[in-house]
Amino acid sequence: MAKMYYEKDCDITKLDGKTIAIVGYGSQGHAHALNLRDSGCKVIVGLREGGKSWPVAEKDGFTVMTVPEATKAADIIMILINDEAQADMYRKDIAPYLTAGKAIAFAHGFNIRYKQIVPPADVDVFMAAPKGPGHTVRSQYVAGKGVPCLVAVEQNASGKAYDIALAYIAGIGGARAGILETTMNEETETDLFGEQTVLCGGVVDLMRCGFETLVEAGYAPENAYFECIHEMKLIVDLINKGGVAAMNYSISDTAEYGEYVSGPRVLPYEQTKANMKAVLNDIQDGTFAGKWIAENKNGRTFFNSKRAALAKHPMEIVGAQLREQMLWKNDNDLDNASN
Repeated sequence: MAKMYYEKDCDITKLDGKTIAIVGYGSQGHAHALNLRDSGCKVIVGLREGGKSWPVAEKDGFTVMTVPEATKAADIIMILINDEAQADMYRKDIAPYLTAGKAIAFAHGFNIRYKQIVPPADVDVFMAAPKGPGHTVRSQYVAGKGVPCLVAVEQNASGKAYDIALAYIAGIGGARAGILETTMNEETETDLFGEQTVLCGGVVDLMRCGFETLVEAGYAPENAYFECIHEMKLIVDLINKGGVAAMNYSISDTAEYGEYVSGPRVLPYEQTKANMKAVLNDIQDGTFAGKWIAENKNGRTFFNSKRAALAKHPMEIVGAQLREQMLWKNDNDLDNASN
């Protein structure tokens, strides 16, 4: 079993006297900054001068600095901007000011795993990764709860990196739920794999295929949306609470029987698993990372074309129209803050 940590294992006083710089004030950034401050930590925010998040962070009561200034002032620098922007920003705004004894932290291991960022040997490098979006990290903290987190130490120059990492996660509320020990390599590879094959790539393609199949057969797009897309959350919520068995207990026996006889027809087990192994291999050997890095250097032509095509897909158009008519249309649970 992987090692788990809880509040009793974390000493937040390890952060006493330390200044924490949160670089980025988007979904994760604002949650980390607010939670740490509410936990009694000294927090500053590092941002691009003139960026739209600067006045937002100031309004929330933080001292805001440029990233170089924040790096100089802080003992711990947590980078919470998008993966694809981190390496250039690190080389320009952090590396020249990163002195011995400081700690640099991440919420995802991508840039460390693929060596886009290579910190000097005399600083601590750790990961504090909440397994949930920023608005949930904040709302759960405010409610007296927490979002489970992953912890990893890539470089323990001070000999105290684990203590600091665990204290940091306790400060954002993660220790209230549980902290799973891992490595940056393992977190990066499993995270990318889960996103691509199941959570994002797999689920979206599955919903789109179901929607198209029903519409092409003559069924109303609205019914197709409800059956293949809207209800996905209801099913996943049941699994999240009690596993697949709890979901099966809650649905009809007819639905459960259909799961057993038709699921393997839609996703032939051996072929699907072989395809997943191929995706995992691309993640492990750096093929995917290389493509994504190149995509960002070359204007994101493929990425932008796919995003534009998805926006025009009938399931997105019909879904938007249906959500506008629902009583829950004004649900503001999603956090739209940007870095």
